[in-house]
Amino acid sequence: MSGMSRARLVKLAAEATVDCYSEDEELSGWYAVIEEHVAVPFKTVVLGVEVTVEKVDLRGIQIVAVCSRGPHRQAIDIIDLPLPSPAPEGAEWIEAFCHWAL
Repeated sequence: MSGMSRARLVKLAAEATVDCYSEDEELSGWYAVIEEHVAVPFKTVVLGVEVTVEKVDLRGIQIVAVCSRGPHRQAIDIIDLPLPSPAPEGAEWIEAFCHWAL
């Protein structure tokens, strides 16, 4: 992660959850900004294997990264997704979400 300031993390969280009145709405807000701002596809390494993050999806109460390698597909909780260096455009939204969610 980039090590953004706490003030910046709080600002992004406020922007993602503006006008949200429940946890479900907050999660939907986060999903919307992550989907809009994070540039996909991008490559990263999961468990020592290079994968392509094809898209971000909202599944139940989780925001997931849909990863692929060859014909295989796996959804990984965005909180558990290791970001590559350099991180894709918009990755600060993932970092802010992780800070907010944990």
